[in-house]
Amino acid sequence: MESKVKTIGVLTSGGDAPGMNAAVRAVVRSALRKGIRVLGIRRGYNGLMNCDMMEMDERSVSNIINQGGTALYTARCPEFKGEEGIARGVATCKEAGIEGLVVIGGDGSFRGARDLSLAGIPCIGIPGTIDNDIVCTDYTLGYDTALNTAMEAIDKLRDTCQSHDRCSVVEVMGHHCGDIALNIGIACGATAVLLPEKSYDVDADIITRIENTRKTGKKHFIIIVSELMMDVHALAKEIEAKTGIETRATVLGHILRGGAPSVRDRVTATKMGHHAVELLSQGIGNRVVVEENSKITDYDILEGLKMPRKFDEETYQILREVNI
Repeated sequence: MESKVKTIGVLTSGGDAPGMNAAVRAVVRSALRKGIRVLGIRRGYNGLMNCDMMEMDERSVSNIINQGGTALYTARCPEFKGEEGIARGVATCKEAGIEGLVVIGGDGSFRGARDLSLAGIPCIGIPGTIDNDIVCTDYTLGYDTALNTAMEAIDKLRDTCQSHDRCSVVEVMGHHCGDIALNIGIACGATAVLLPEKSYDVDADIITRIENTRKTGKKHFIIIVSELMMDVHALAKEIEAKTGIETRATVLGHILRGGAPSVRDRVTATKMGHHAVELLSQGIGNRVVVEENSKITDYDILEGLKMPRKFDEETYQILREVNI
């Protein structure tokens, strides 16, 4: 079937995530196969507002599927949130002949895609964020790679932690979503995990668990804390003062955003990028591509952004029972 659009744009926005390059690659090559011209927009919505773009061909995306970060670069763009910013973005699209746009990023990026769609530029969102915090999809690009990066780092910390009979407090990213902390807590056998979705008490949820575990003969401990919850260095001092166990804090930070994407991120990104082009080629916009029950499908962006988040209580209870 002949495509209803002749030219599309693709951009990456917000925080970078492993798998973004694989998604860009899939968008470019899927579009070219349909005879659709592709313009790569640099530095997200900032590039859209300032007409910072380049035409892409098959070789433009060679050898990027294995790379972390984003070959199109990314940037925050507060100016794009206002009516003037949206108007400038629409004007750039019309001037460049862009009839549809693929936006790879998180919920903030999708709000921009929604606004552009409402202003007449059909947009398709692809969820790219290590936090796994887009509620309408079971999975976001970069999440699996971030989990593996965190696991490898904490496994290394455990080696020195065990050698010195220490407690290690580790902060992981996640913004306001505790999925990374929860699953890394299980994977690394953390004695305690603090999540934004659950209220906590340091004495009951950390000190008591350490003391009870200590009675079983264990002498080193891992505590996982999701970012934005507390000062982990202060927590480390509190744990040491109350237990007498030498305690150190480590903030993994942006290391979780980097590195070569995992097989899952590469494959899922490719499927999502292909699906996004299928939608735009039919003239369909204002959609977000999602993984649902291991299948790639799509939702209305407005509907997707309104979905309530459900906390994985079952996995949390398994963690508390098994990690002793």
